[in-house]
Amino acid sequence: MSAEPDLLDTSEAGPAALRGGALRSGGYAVGALLSLISAPLLIRHLGLDFGRYVTVLSVVVIVAGFTEAGLNTISLREYSALTGAARDRVLANALGLRLALSVAAIGVSVAFSAVAGYGSALVLGTLLAGVGMLMNSLQLQLSVGLFGNLRFGLATAIDLIRQVLTVALIVALVLVDAGVVAFLAVGIVVGIVGVAMTLGSVRGLLPLRPAFVPRAWWPLIRDTFPYAVAIALNAAYFRVAIIVMSLIATAEQTTYFSTSFRVIEVLIGIPGLVIGAAFPILARAIRDDHERFAAGTGRIFELGILLGTAMAVAIGLGAGFAIDVLGGDDAAPAADVLRIQGIAMVATFVAVGCGYALLSLRRTREIMVANAVALAAAVALTFALVPSLEAEGAAIAAVTAETALAVATAVLLRRADPALRLPLVVVPVALAAAAAGVGVALLLGGPDVVRAPVGVLVFLLAVAALGRFPPEVRHALAARRVSAPAR
Repeated sequence: MSAEPDLLDTSEAGPAALRGGALRSGGYAVGALLSLISAPLLIRHLGLDFGRYVTVLSVVVIVAGFTEAGLNTISLREYSALTGAARDRVLANALGLRLALSVAAIGVSVAFSAVAGYGSALVLGTLLAGVGMLMNSLQLQLSVGLFGNLRFGLATAIDLIRQVLTVALIVALVLVDAGVVAFLAVGIVVGIVGVAMTLGSVRGLLPLRPAFVPRAWWPLIRDTFPYAVAIALNAAYFRVAIIVMSLIATAEQTTYFSTSFRVIEVLIGIPGLVIGAAFPILARAIRDDHERFAAGTGRIFELGILLGTAMAVAIGLGAGFAIDVLGGDDAAPAADVLRIQGIAMVATFVAVGCGYALLSLRRTREIMVANAVALAAAVALTFALVPSLEAEGAAIAAVTAETALAVATAVLLRRADPALRLPLVVVPVALAAAAAGVGVALLLGGPDVVRAPVGVLVFLLAVAALGRFPPEVRHALAARRVSAPAR
């Protein structure tokens, strides 16, 4: 009797990834809403100590970001591309490297807190927060087994349980009038629970015993370094406009841009969740079937254009409502800034899709170069546009930088694989459908909270009428209906 084929090698992989991306995005949204419960309580309870709490977490997150080095993403690629003993060896060493880097990050964070004169309580808090970070990093490394097998439902459930537990612990600590150090230890409890649940889920899927063989770590470090630099550059250029505005613009205009950026900062994670779900498929396809890789990359590009445009339509029509919720009447001018920034979602989807394709091809240096281009564009245009256009100029600079990233990534992808063809025909279709959606929504009028979903619905109908509605979406929905139990 023949063995059951790996899901990644079947035609069901694409729809499964699409459903998984949607599920992860939904879980991300629920997590963001849950954080709205604990954040106000935490801020009010800690008062002036909230700044110290955020400072310690920022130190830990920054240091952890440098030591993370994209290792989880590279591990997922290797999990999907390798098999047998070779895969186990790489993943065991990746797990050992992850633990070593996390311990080093804790040491650096604690040393910085001590040298900076934070005081014994916050130095202890830094240690506790660092241990929580280690547990979180370990859980994410182990989750490679879930994502590599497209088990997104279980991964999303674990993330939501962690989020609920975080909120519950913060609320409980507020009720018992705990101090800042106790709140910094929350990550340890949440991390232990997350690791325990993930361990039970990935047993048999990947090695659980880390390997500490430094000579085997070097290939992983060499492969991840350019990608780590790319991540750092990406984080920098998205925030450079705020830094530049603080130097050359008024506090009022900086606040408008910052308020808009807070919305984009939340939404900008969605493309990675949606498209990242297909990364294991691309990594497997480049090993076994280039035609499948090329077809998958083309479909991801098309889906990215359509999904990014749909989000841009929603942001453009719902900007007033979003800003009103965040800042009230005083922040109303930020709505126009947000409408401009929302356009960047299209470029973000394209950049993420082409970036994962380059990563599958092991072209991490190209990803680094593309992000360097975007950073240069962001700095130059922000200085050029803010003096005359203020916050809206910064938004234009951010959109242009993200577009530069998308174009650079796509061009470098074509150079890396000349046989690849990206379906640019979807671009005019998306523009026409967006014009229809925005036009109908504005014509019908009503509050933003109504116009936004109307515009997106009309956009989707227009895409279907123009014959470009993604067949993967229909397949995924049909498969979901078939698999649903009878009632």
